[in-house]
Amino acid sequence: MTKTAPEPQRRNARANRARILAVAQIELSRNPDATLEEVARATGVVRRTVFGHFPGRPALLEAVAQEVSRVLGEAVEAAVSPDDPPERALARFVLGIWPVGDRYRMLIGLARRDLGVERVSEVLAPARERVTSILERGQAVGALPAHVPPRVLSTALEAMALSLIESVGAGAWRDDGTATATATLIAAGVPARRAEAEVHDLSALPARTAKSPTAT
Repeated sequence: MTKTAPEPQRRNARANRARILAVAQIELSRNPDATLEEVARATGVVRRTVFGHFPGRPALLEAVAQEVSRVLGEAVEAAVSPDDPPERALARFVLGIWPVGDRYRMLIGLARRDLGVERVSEVLAPARERVTSILERGQAVGALPAHVPPRVLSTALEAMALSLIESVGAGAWRDDGTATATATLIAAGVPARRAEAEVHDLSALPARTAKSPTAT
């Protein structure tokens, strides 16, 4: 008969794993080359404990990628209402996920370097699919120009947003998401003044965009 660990022990193991993962995200944001030994010291546990949950750096980075995927998915679901007009839905989407991108901007770059482009693409898939659906709806009703196919445009907007997020992380400029949201609307074909007004209106409202699962 296979023996299973008592529930308190399992809960303790889950708590340790969660704490190690949370500290690892902070340490990797500060130093993308942080080792498991450094993560262990920062967490306040022995190296063996970290290795018990993450047998190597690739396993730790994969766990970080999974956490990003989970939080991003929650932000995507919370960001947009199906009743929003396409332009507002797109602006609300960017504002809603901005805290996620801001928090994980360095980790996304780390994942791209260590885990590969395909894995990062999987992590960002929920956001990409949501934007694609917004663009499809906008083009179908004539609210957005159909100069670029929705799926192609969604990929281009994603690349632009990641580049802007990384620019913020590098200190090249400052943004709370409003400039990126405006740029996204303009890139999607919304006239500049209309894009600015849409984002301004949303930023002035106590809407769901102000409440992200990762906002701190």
